[in-house]
Amino acid sequence: MDALYREYILDHYKSPRNFGELEPRDVEFRDRNPLCGDELGVHIRLEGDRVADLRFHGEGCAISQATASIISEELKGKTVAEIAELDRNFVTDEIGLELSPTRLKCGLLSLKVVQGALLGTEEWPGGTPDTDPRPEEVARLRNEI
Repeated sequence: MDALYREYILDHYKSPRNFGELEPRDVEFRDRNPLCGDELGVHIRLEGDRVADLRFHGEGCAISQATASIISEELKGKTVAEIAELDRNFVTDEIGLELSPTRLKCGLLSLKVVQGALLGTEEWPGGTPDTDPRPEEVARLRNEI
């Protein structure tokens, strides 16, 4: 089953949905994962309190970019209040894989920028590790990427 989800992630990484910039837009936000340097921004157009359209842009690892593509379709039509309630479980359910603590921030970056744009928060969505991995773990991770 993991092989199917890996193909799904690679498909979204190679052919991202909702990638680019959006004009006109009502809100935008950009942030990065300090652990690995992934960068992601979002432009959102609202109709009332609902997301009418959104576009992601940025660069980074397959997990961060594919997750942005995967969740982008699910976020359209949701209210700001519904998006405020989303957390790690939403992301892992959508991508179909449980992420290791070191990859969790890669996967949650897209939800973080959406919540940042809509809620004005810079907090990581619920379920992130309390602390970043040790420097030696970061070095090991970078070698795997």
